[in-house]
Amino acid sequence: MSEHRRLVVVGSGPAGLTAAIYTARAQLEPLVIEGEPSSTSDQPGGQLMLTTEVENFPGFVDGVMGPELMAAFRGQAQRFGAELRTAKVTKVDFTERPFRLWVAGDHGGEPDVTADAVIVATGAQSIMLGLPNESRLLGYGVSTCATCDGFFFRGKDIAVVGGGDSALEEALFLTKFADSVTIIHRRGELRASKVMQQRAFANPKIAFRWNAVVVDVEGESNVTGVTVRDVATGEESSLPLSGLFVAIGHAPNTAVFAGQLELRDNGYVRTFDGTRTSVEGVFACGDVQDDVYRQAITAAGSGCQAAIDAERWLEASHETA
Repeated sequence: MSEHRRLVVVGSGPAGLTAAIYTARAQLEPLVIEGEPSSTSDQPGGQLMLTTEVENFPGFVDGVMGPELMAAFRGQAQRFGAELRTAKVTKVDFTERPFRLWVAGDHGGEPDVTADAVIVATGAQSIMLGLPNESRLLGYGVSTCATCDGFFFRGKDIAVVGGGDSALEEALFLTKFADSVTIIHRRGELRASKVMQQRAFANPKIAFRWNAVVVDVEGESNVTGVTVRDVATGEESSLPLSGLFVAIGHAPNTAVFAGQLELRDNGYVRTFDGTRTSVEGVFACGDVQDDVYRQAITAAGSGCQAAIDAERWLEASHETA
């Protein structure tokens, strides 16, 4: 038999857990399907579980470790009655209400959970280079967010990998702190817009390493440099650095919602009038629908919005049922 809930939150990063806090306080008794620790796409706690010190989340004067912050979110949600379940949603059916969700591998039988309303908060993940030392040194000199970590590299020599607008935006922002920023790009020309290119070329702190790829990240406890390979000659050389910012894109965790929700061309969930999706009664918040800001605080804010939108929708649908 399927378990029925009035509201299910899928995902447990800042957006999902904020939604859980608000809906739990509204007496909706939400079930949070938080993901699985072994999953690279929707792990419990989201991307902050891979972050060391967070200094820009309001309320923490001296900063807070990412996992510690998410533990506080989690505890607060549970305090108000949210139920957290460590599992991964593997299939959904939003074609009729109640909505149906499966969390097991067998999709042939009855759904594990049905819900009157669903909040999607599965987030997005940074596309990484896939180097062994990259994941080991993530948070110790390797970063995917200049806004989050740029302050830690004041007076340092750092590099940004990428050639699009995002990479150049990161590099330009980092020049506020770093002594030098080297943009490492695998081609001989940038993909970024002309305006962004002009700004980068005009900045005296920015240098370019053309036709090159990073093949290793150097350092034991912190990044001390990168090994770079010339794509034309195959020659490898070491570039001394204190930080490496990977800016080659993000991928929203929306595969399970393909064909169920309207997605934008880049794969992010399309939302309307706040957090409403193309399916009435399904709401989306956080990085799964935000490809612009991608901050913990903006994700938490949209989680609040989704909770209020869902609560009001449930009240209205009950009254008109």
